[in-house]
Amino acid sequence: MPHPAWRLPLLGDVVRLDPQRPVQREMQFVRELGDVFEISIIGRKVVVVGGGDAAAEVFDETRFAKAVVPPVSNLRDLAGDGLFTAFNSEPAWAQAHNVLMPAFSQAAMRSYHDAMVECVDQLCGYWADLADQGPIDVSSDMNRLTLEVIGRTGFGYNFDSFSPGRHPFVESMTRAMSYVSQTANDIPVIREILGWKAMRQNPKDIALMKNTVDEVIAARRSGASPQQDDLLQRMLENPDPETGELMSDQSIRNQVLTFLIAGHETTAGLLSFALHYLSMNPDLVERARDEIDQVLGTEGAPVDFGQVAKLRYVRRIIDETLRLWPSGPAFFRKARQETTLAGYPIGNGETILVVLLALHRDPKLWGEDTERFDPDRFLPAAVRARPAHAYKPFGVGARSCIGRQFALHEAVLALSQILTRFDIAPTPGYELTVEELLTIRPENLRLEIRPRR
Repeated sequence: MPHPAWRLPLLGDVVRLDPQRPVQREMQFVRELGDVFEISIIGRKVVVVGGGDAAAEVFDETRFAKAVVPPVSNLRDLAGDGLFTAFNSEPAWAQAHNVLMPAFSQAAMRSYHDAMVECVDQLCGYWADLADQGPIDVSSDMNRLTLEVIGRTGFGYNFDSFSPGRHPFVESMTRAMSYVSQTANDIPVIREILGWKAMRQNPKDIALMKNTVDEVIAARRSGASPQQDDLLQRMLENPDPETGELMSDQSIRNQVLTFLIAGHETTAGLLSFALHYLSMNPDLVERARDEIDQVLGTEGAPVDFGQVAKLRYVRRIIDETLRLWPSGPAFFRKARQETTLAGYPIGNGETILVVLLALHRDPKLWGEDTERFDPDRFLPAAVRARPAHAYKPFGVGARSCIGRQFALHEAVLALSQILTRFDIAPTPGYELTVEELLTIRPENLRLEIRPRR
């Protein structure tokens, strides 16, 4: 099987990797080595897939399953057996999945809509106040927005995201995500020497996040915070329909932490990338605004839940953003038994890394202009013409993202309101660089944002 050049004894390919941007480095390897190759990290071998035909094989649930390995398994120190980090065999995953699936039904989504609208209104007011103070830190503010949305709609918790400064939970979470990502391929001795400060800080950050969530759960149980129809109330009151058992407080905490992390970092990155591309393409902004005016009107009335699904061009902007920069840029699979992949033998339990950054740019699936931002790739006829395995920003199979519709509704709503209320323009000289913290986001993205006249 192909592998990177200059492999070293014992260390393997460590010196060829990039601990700051590991998935982007693997995307480069796909271009150098082809659709399937192998990397070795201190004796641990991983098969990497970046092309369509091999991806179609590895997405076959009868042959391959989700694998929880570093860096995802490193997140278990924080989120335990949460929906994202649980091993396939752990009963807590099935229990939480059964309890929470109704929380993402159409009826449940409708109940979250008004809170989402309020959070977006707060962001817009916050930006209006900053209009004369120069370029806006978009990535940071998208994190403020999406954390507030998931905090309020999921757990009845207000992070005061648009107040000065950042909530301590956010500071701890940002450091913890960076630590998990950057230590995935570490050599332990070197981490002890060069990264000892982060090693000492990480347990403190985990403790702060767990304590914050424990306080939220305790307040709801005691009646100190009011009951509401949200994810937390469902987990406290609704038994697993298969076993009749209620979730434990520890399991609830793991799920809350999972949603706070996965439910805000991912959508924040998505919106940040979308605004970057729109700032560079004013013609796409005008097309989106024409649709928004037709669907929502021009009188400034509150957005109705049913109107969001009618913003089909805005949704295509979101889809194209997720093609180029899927929030989870790669994910792991493992073989259920001895098999083959693209003709290569694969052992039982062997790990495969699917690099979505490469798959979503495969010219065999997407044409030769894959770096061009083009929402019309997601016109219905174009979608039907592509194989289903070409586009998987939310994962595959039973372990795919449970909150997909929540994230898409939030993103389309937020983007439509931002484009309605503000003109956006790039700052001179900015070139997109991408930061990896398990999820990805534009690095140092600042945009000129002015209220529309």
